[in-house]
Amino acid sequence: MHRIVISEFMDEDAVALLRARFDVTYDPRLVDQPERLAAAIATVPALIVRNRTQVREALLDAAPRLRVIGRLGVGLDNIDITACAERGVRVIPATGANADAVAEYVIAAVLILLRGAYGATARIAAGEWPRTALTGREAQARLLGLVGFGDIARRIVPRAKALGMRIAACDPLVNDHEIRRNGAEPMPLDRLVAEADAVSLHVPLTDTTRKLIDAQRIAAMRRDAVLINTARGGIVDEDALVAALKGGRLGGAALDVFESEPPEEPRRFADVPNLLLTPHIAGVTQESNRRVSLMIAERVATELDRLE
Repeated sequence: MHRIVISEFMDEDAVALLRARFDVTYDPRLVDQPERLAAAIATVPALIVRNRTQVREALLDAAPRLRVIGRLGVGLDNIDITACAERGVRVIPATGANADAVAEYVIAAVLILLRGAYGATARIAAGEWPRTALTGREAQARLLGLVGFGDIARRIVPRAKALGMRIAACDPLVNDHEIRRNGAEPMPLDRLVAEADAVSLHVPLTDTTRKLIDAQRIAAMRRDAVLINTARGGIVDEDALVAALKGGRLGGAALDVFESEPPEEPRRFADVPNLLLTPHIAGVTQESNRRVSLMIAERVATELDRLE
């Protein structure tokens, strides 16, 4: 019977599906205990992770029998793909399984930030009545700029259009015809950043996208524009973003991902106006967790069957 180690949380039904056929070690604490994790995978052919488990050369060296890694999500920056390929380890992401959850998160963040009316509970409970201060903006007719035009960005398009928004997109890997065919206007990055009322990021973290939204590009944005990052931490210059929000040079921002997770200096985000922070959960809902988990359980099982 093949053995599988699961180092981060997974839907219980998916874990049960695997346990019916394999010897499964399911311990979400392993992600914070690298020595225990290395020992646990020393003789196993399969490992299932989310985004926090760092699958680098040292961990791979500790698991010479490893043949498949299931990723409960789509980003692969926590996995050394080259090192896996050199060792004959197949990496399987849950492509598409959480895309709808992220798309809904982006739309919600755009609406919350544009309207600016949903943080007044404490003030009203304290006896204030700040109607004038909470006069926000509508999404209708606003320009939403999508940086990166993969599966998630394309799912955002119909949702945003249902609100009457206009959509622009840029992606060096997608031609203009394809962007138009999927309902968006092709637009160069710097023009998109300068003209959009809301900018949402959907690119992987690479050498070319690190600090893609830096101080210069943030300064080029409209003063009332909003920025949403559900892609990867490091694409936005966090210090520059905080400075712009504190200085009133940007309308708002939502960050679901950070340069380090959890952030190494979380206090720098305290008391920053019009900033929404969430702990890398844009793609995590009850429904998406089940879809992601079952997809990876089935694909890892299929891969293990091939080893027999």
